[in-house]
Amino acid sequence: MRASAGMPDGGHASKAATLALVSGLGRIPVHVSADIENGYSDDPEEVARFVAKLSALGVAGVNLEDSTDGHLVNPALSAAKIAAVKRGSPNVFVNARVDNYWFAEEATVDAVGLRAQTYTDAGADGIFVPGVSAADDIRRIAAGIELPLNVLAHATLTVAELERLGVRRVNSDSLPYRVSVDAAVNVVGALRDVTPVPAATPYPDMQAMLEEFHNG
Repeated sequence: MRASAGMPDGGHASKAATLALVSGLGRIPVHVSADIENGYSDDPEEVARFVAKLSALGVAGVNLEDSTDGHLVNPALSAAKIAAVKRGSPNVFVNARVDNYWFAEEATVDAVGLRAQTYTDAGADGIFVPGVSAADDIRRIAAGIELPLNVLAHATLTVAELERLGVRRVNSDSLPYRVSVDAAVNVVGALRDVTPVPAATPYPDMQAMLEEFHNG
């Protein structure tokens, strides 16, 4: 959402861009989940109002982080945001992100479990723990929480193996975006240097897909 508008990740830079992008995705016949950083505010009611706008546009769920500027925040603040969102938009799936492993702060299974329980009590629908990579940690976290566990795609564990560890949702992180940027830069370089370029979807076929989406 941020990169499509030329915005960096984090720093509350993408609130308007997120809203604009979501407004164009609402007609897709799949569940749309929006990453809204920490809700773009420390005011729980303001966060709830923003999520209500997203819900009105068809968003089914949000990721809500418990960190700001690369550091964990008081879990009570995140819990207050979750509770406010669920009061205002009870049908929106709140995926509470627990950032201990992501930012290497209190990066233990027990610390994650305490935060996860706080967010569960506040009404969260799922727990997202980015950065956890050890299979035993994933298994213990999944076993110790009441809600579905979400992790990032793993470098060595397949989705099926993650499922056996107790994971119920897997995110790709920014890898597809970063690979696509690399591919675009590399193909331009290949054209410049008259070296082989990779195969690509023919232009008419791409146009047809875009027209189908636009008219859908």
